[in-house]
Amino acid sequence: MTRARPYDRETALDAALTLFWRKGYHATSLKDLEAALAMKPGSIYAAFKSKEELYLSTLERYFQRNRAQLARLRGATGSPLAALADFLRGFGRSEAGAAGGQACMLVKTLLDVTEQDGAIGLRARYYLDEMTAEITAIFEAARDAGELPEGADPARLARRYQADMTALRIEEHRGGDPVALAALADDMARDVERLRPAESG
Repeated sequence: MTRARPYDRETALDAALTLFWRKGYHATSLKDLEAALAMKPGSIYAAFKSKEELYLSTLERYFQRNRAQLARLRGATGSPLAALADFLRGFGRSEAGAAGGQACMLVKTLLDVTEQDGAIGLRARYYLDEMTAEITAIFEAARDAGELPEGADPARLARRYQADMTALRIEEHRGGDPVALAALADDMARDVERLRPAESG
């Protein structure tokens, strides 16, 4: 009897993330997962316990990748506002995102799940809240560095920023002219950069 090929968890999670992000939780069948992960049903359940647990793992992976990208940009630019602007511009480039050209996986999840998928919905909301907190902290750092005008509200700016980010991802999901998408991303990024008081450079 031929032994099953050992699976690589990281590779399997990447494949599952791409599939779930494209099709959604409910539209993804076990056969879809078998094909994408190159694993038999028994192996999938042995590795990930259930379809729901696998989905939750991919949500975490998606969130951690976005958070890590923000951290990389912040480290590279040395400027909190520049990092936020560059993050937006990244969505206007075709290489952005593990499965590029799609709406935010967390937002798509909230629109896809039902009351029976309570754990998934709660997790998606949690990660969205965590992302808001991450962005708020960066705006707070910008305020402390003198990159925001007096009286600026980091929490309010973070909510606006996240709304812009979601809208940009929806435009990316719709398809269309990539040049226009890049221009839209640049417009949003420039709005962030314009928050900087003139005297701060």
